[in-house]
Amino acid sequence: MNLSLVRFISAELTRGYFLEHNEAKYTERRERVYTCLRIPKELEKLMMFGFFLCLDVFLYVFTLLPLRVLLALIRLLTLPCCGLSGSRILQPAQVCDVLKGFIMVLCYFMMHYVDYSMMYHLIRGQSVIKLYIIYNMLEVADRLFSSFGQDILDALYWTATEPKERKRAHIGVIPHFFMAVLYVFLHAILIMVQATTLNVAFNSHNKSLLTIMMSNNFVEIKGSVFKKSEKNNLFQMSNSDIKERFTNYTLLLIVCLRNMEQFSWNPDHLWVLFPDVCMVIASEIAVDVVKHAFITKFNDITADVYSEYRASLAFDLVSSRQKNAYTDYSDSVSRRMGFIPLPLALLLIWVVTSSVKIQGSLSIVCVVLFYLGMITLKVLNSIVLLGKSCMYVKEANMEEKLFQNPPSAAPSRVSSRAHRTKHTPEEGMSASVTTQPTQRDECPAPQIPTSESDQFLTTPDESEEKSLIQDDTELKHSVPKKDLLETDRFTICGNRID
Repeated sequence: MNLSLVRFISAELTRGYFLEHNEAKYTERRERVYTCLRIPKELEKLMMFGFFLCLDVFLYVFTLLPLRVLLALIRLLTLPCCGLSGSRILQPAQVCDVLKGFIMVLCYFMMHYVDYSMMYHLIRGQSVIKLYIIYNMLEVADRLFSSFGQDILDALYWTATEPKERKRAHIGVIPHFFMAVLYVFLHAILIMVQATTLNVAFNSHNKSLLTIMMSNNFVEIKGSVFKKSEKNNLFQMSNSDIKERFTNYTLLLIVCLRNMEQFSWNPDHLWVLFPDVCMVIASEIAVDVVKHAFITKFNDITADVYSEYRASLAFDLVSSRQKNAYTDYSDSVSRRMGFIPLPLALLLIWVVTSSVKIQGSLSIVCVVLFYLGMITLKVLNSIVLLGKSCMYVKEANMEEKLFQNPPSAAPSRVSSRAHRTKHTPEEGMSASVTTQPTQRDECPAPQIPTSESDQFLTTPDESEEKSLIQDDTELKHSVPKKDLLETDRFTICGNRID
């Protein structure tokens, strides 16, 4: 027995193995490590590009939209002198701009009936756990509002601009307009409560609420990492993260403005807020990097997919500049990312006008210079984004898709499927990215499982096996996967919206 024990210990100390016998396995594991290391760089490239897209749309509300509304109103006022030069009094884009302007003006006056001080002290009097629950409920409500809000605005725009010779099948422009006003006002109030809760967390002495709210971001990892995700689902998740990051930065700006007002714009207080702001931003970035790194690892998705996502967003920007564009770029971003700029812009305008007092001619000159600076920033941002987008579209070989006509209003389901199944295997990954949006299909039917565990449960005959294989191939051909440009923010069937 002693000899056996000595022999066993000797074998354990001198035992060897050859890794090259399983070269494919270890090579795959090494590539996964390299992919995880590339994720932060590729993800932040996408996040940075998407952030400036949201900033471009956000600045549009403050800078170019008022000018476009002014030009449309001037056209209406000078119409009796100039006469009708065409069949339309205003172009559809001008009608949409005027509607957006009226919605913002009405909601701005409605916001004056909201008492921010009372809301702040009411939220501050609640317990920490109750505020944490309230903040989570507000996040869910914000996603629900965003999912339905763009549909309300699109219904208003189409009702106001559709050809009048068609048979009337709607309730009218005025009811749609008041629905849109109510939506923008309620969504702005919701974001205001979010900002107030965050402000209470910043001003609490022990910072316990802020710590709990930051830990809520890490709970998001548990809800998304350990679930099956495909390329389209990851695209929607990336767009949602871009929108969430931009919204949180805007909320932090609102919190800083309200705090600076309370301390009479003392610049020393800004350095008191600076560590907490950096902590919130760092936690957001860390959660996004960890989440995307493990999602790509568990689902065998390469890091190059983020350049495809960036090309898809760039394609939206470039296609909106074409003469045959059929949607405004701000609405396209809203559908793609779920970011609706009107409520957030309304809240920021209300906070700035209530925090900053304009008195005297010098203040008016400062406001005019600030407005001109915002216009300059918007124009420079748009030029840089357009140049970058053209470069990304060219790298993805998507130029020929820019000159295609937009899809028809109501294409048949058979023709849309036939159009999307024309791609050959040689087109590869870029062909799936460059497909223009067509009519949405219903949720794809579940395919017949073909895993090894199912083969032990049932042993079909040869005839049944042939029929199963034939039905499986028919299902694969009849239900193609959705392309990146076909998927909107809230139209993925049977998947959780992140």
